[in-house]
Amino acid sequence: MKASTIRTFTTVHTWTGLLAGFALFIAFYAGALTMFHDEIDTWAVPRAEMARADALDRAHVMLADIVARHPAAGESIGVTYPAEHPSHEVAAYWMEKDGSWRTQSLDDTAARDAEDHEHGLADFIYELHYDLGIPAIGIYLMGVVSIIYGLALLTGVLIHLPNLVREMFALRPGHNLKRLWQDAHNVIGILSLPFHIIFAVTGALLCLTLVMLVAFNTVAFDGKLMGAFERMTSALPETKDKGGSAVMLTPAELGARARQAAIAAGAADFEPDYMRYVHYGHQGAAAEVRGTSTKTLGEYGMVALDAVDGHVMKVQVTGARDANHATYSAIFGLHFGTFGSLSLRWLYFLLGLAGAFLFYSGNLLYIETRRKRRQADQPMKVRAMATATVGVCIGSCFAISCTFLGNLLGGLSGIEATSLVQPVCFATFALAILWTFWRKPAKAAVDLLFATAAVSVAVGVLDIAVHHDRLVRMLGEGRYEVLGLDLVAIAMGAGFAWLGVATRRRAVEGDPCSVWSSRRRDPQHVATKAREA
Repeated sequence: MKASTIRTFTTVHTWTGLLAGFALFIAFYAGALTMFHDEIDTWAVPRAEMARADALDRAHVMLADIVARHPAAGESIGVTYPAEHPSHEVAAYWMEKDGSWRTQSLDDTAARDAEDHEHGLADFIYELHYDLGIPAIGIYLMGVVSIIYGLALLTGVLIHLPNLVREMFALRPGHNLKRLWQDAHNVIGILSLPFHIIFAVTGALLCLTLVMLVAFNTVAFDGKLMGAFERMTSALPETKDKGGSAVMLTPAELGARARQAAIAAGAADFEPDYMRYVHYGHQGAAAEVRGTSTKTLGEYGMVALDAVDGHVMKVQVTGARDANHATYSAIFGLHFGTFGSLSLRWLYFLLGLAGAFLFYSGNLLYIETRRKRRQADQPMKVRAMATATVGVCIGSCFAISCTFLGNLLGGLSGIEATSLVQPVCFATFALAILWTFWRKPAKAAVDLLFATAAVSVAVGVLDIAVHHDRLVRMLGEGRYEVLGLDLVAIAMGAGFAWLGVATRRRAVEGDPCSVWSSRRRDPQHVATKAREA
């Protein structure tokens, strides 16, 4: 490959990485935590799990009441099944005639706007992963970021392809900091490349599906694509309201029949988590039960049933699904790592942290490549990138740790945790960025790393101290999710503390001709160091 071509690819790789890097750092760090969404959910809400049978009976009564008060809901209304995780509430969802989505849970006395629905800690961390916590446009922003991410991966492969084997395990620690960061960046990128390709492709598809549908629906499909896509991703055949009234089978009954049909069709098991009725209360009503199966790549499946007599109309589960449903389900399984055991989730967790490091190290490479090695004062672009890297990357880690602590302290003080997590996260994130501007990157990085370490350790230790009775009860039941989360929080705190020590050592003892040096610049000492370099 020509040198000029490699330079072009390097330039594209650098700038695509910088453009997408900050958003991807947050997405990967939050995504790593999201691998244990249900465990975080259980940890965040220390109360007894809801009774499944009672919740489904109440849901059946609630649905009938909603349709009576909101006739538009009768056309299509969905309800979530209860889960073993306490913040997973049973709630109904439907669309009004004006196009607005409404929701009502078992504990609500009236319907509310679905956009105003408050999420708990686990759901908020998940939102940070797929839309950075930005309402409305965040998911589309992450779709664009995923495309840029894919371009960065492609150019990175082309740059390093000639020396792929030689660089795979090359890690050369020493005084040449740029070479060390380059080696670490290359090793992580090469070893995790297959997973990054999966994340980039599936991330773009998941985030931009609606945009692509709207575009192709207008340009190429004469307005018929939206209806076709719904049929491709649903098990419900086209149904008609036959008029007259009919008694609906309950969600519990339909869920049980759907489980039997899924297993009979070849699924290892089937756990319903959501269902929807169409033409509720009328002859011709149907229901689609959606749920998950294990021992399959695409774990998500669905079963369509007659809502009056319960006969099976269509099954789309592993072993009995068409290519469209298999592909759509596999995209989710590959992106979220839901197709394997606990060990696979740990692998995805580590890959998420490694991915966050990949983008962080890319920024450090940019800084090391462009810093002046013979003068203390660094160019504006170097100082700006260092400030942004510390404020956004380390600041987001600090903010997420504070969100866990805020959830814990809010529960102890009687404040509803769902009203705390979002403001605590964004407030501490803004504080971290302001702190970095005020303290400068060298000192702010040390401060934020130690602060993140202290908060992370406090999360684990305080939860063990305050909720030890719950911990003992769950251990007696053979459940380790809460203890596991506390221990991981303490371990990550130790990791951040180690990074803080290393960063402080570099700030005090490292090259003074760097944005990472916190020493007062002695011109004679700087000149000596420059001559030695």
